[in-house]
Amino acid sequence: MTIEKTTIKDLVIINPTVFQDERGYFFEAYNQAKFHENGIIYQFIQDNQSFSKRGVIRGLHLQINPFAQAKLVRVLQGEILDVAVDLRKNSATYGQHVSVVLSADNKKQLMVPHGFAHGFSVLSETASVLYKVDQVYHKDSERGIRYDDATLNIDWQVDANEVIVSEKDLILPGFDGIDWEF
Repeated sequence: MTIEKTTIKDLVIINPTVFQDERGYFFEAYNQAKFHENGIIYQFIQDNQSFSKRGVIRGLHLQINPFAQAKLVRVLQGEILDVAVDLRKNSATYGQHVSVVLSADNKKQLMVPHGFAHGFSVLSETASVLYKVDQVYHKDSERGIRYDDATLNIDWQVDANEVIVSEKDLILPGFDGIDWEF
């Protein structure tokens, strides 16, 4: 397993060591000791899974303190563009985002720490996404930013005529309208 740093402090990509032969493959998706050795110290308490079709954009979602969630995101089937936006006001990269393609083929994972909004778009016909979280869902702490916010200017790599977004996500505020911090 290798840990790949991104342009944003604490936001890392996990590249597992894959053992492959004529039978198929094997890899460790999560190893607490190896994560801790690399300074990734969370106590994951729940796994969430979603299935979506091409063009779906989920996000940008987060929970505020004291229910902020760290997420370890990976794809079981298909391919997504995974996006994390730094919302830590004291961070040098506040308001910046990182995008990474996660797929069943590349087996990469994105470790999204507390203080980030998270979302993804589905690039393949369908995708199954699994993510570990270190905090339970707490409705009153739920927040979000509209996926097509002009300030963030995220390229979701999906044609505008293919985009599918939930009603709930369409009414989220823009980046300039957020009034919470970490």
